[in-house]
Amino acid sequence: MHPLTGFTAGLLLITLSELGDKTFFIGVILATRHPRRWVFLGVIAALFVMTVLSVVIGQVMTIFPQQFVQALTVGLFLGFGLKLLYDASRMAGRGSLADEQAEALEVIEESEAGVDKWTAKTVLVEAFSLTFVAEWGDRTQFATVALAAANHPVGVVLGATLGHAICAAIAVVCGKLIAGRISERWLTTVGGLLFITFGLVAIIEMIQGGSST
Repeated sequence: MHPLTGFTAGLLLITLSELGDKTFFIGVILATRHPRRWVFLGVIAALFVMTVLSVVIGQVMTIFPQQFVQALTVGLFLGFGLKLLYDASRMAGRGSLADEQAEALEVIEESEAGVDKWTAKTVLVEAFSLTFVAEWGDRTQFATVALAAANHPVGVVLGATLGHAICAAIAVVCGKLIAGRISERWLTTVGGLLFITFGLVAIIEMIQGGSST
């Protein structure tokens, strides 16, 4: 398991899957209300912690029989991929990210209700906590767990963290400008194809591993 393989997989998966999701819009909205540097630091810190936790979980999974881990990895990737392609096929036109944006706005409004004074610390805490909670249980978390179970953990951490940083930077710096131009259908289709590709790669590795024993 070469670190570069895990790095590339983590980078591609996160960058293409996180654009336009709930955590993306949390960064976009917070950046319009608070200093961008504190929002970015809070968001990326939460995503880094989530990535490390997911990779740790993935490494813990390696104590189970290899065939079980490989089968679970294949099931996760193919399941998510087919679900995304199905969702994309049911979208009219380019699709809309209005639901994701509305959910992000709702959680931010609830979080900021009653807060009169904002400091760097409170912005950091809000950005960290909202992002962490929104990302927990997300499909990319499960995908990161699966990647970490099948690839070098350091490579996955570095690649996924860089992917999160790219998405967070886009959200904080220019997310409001591009949010309306992102095609949800296109993103969902590309994400689905990417998940299926990883699933097929996992199948090939499983077959090769079985034939070598």
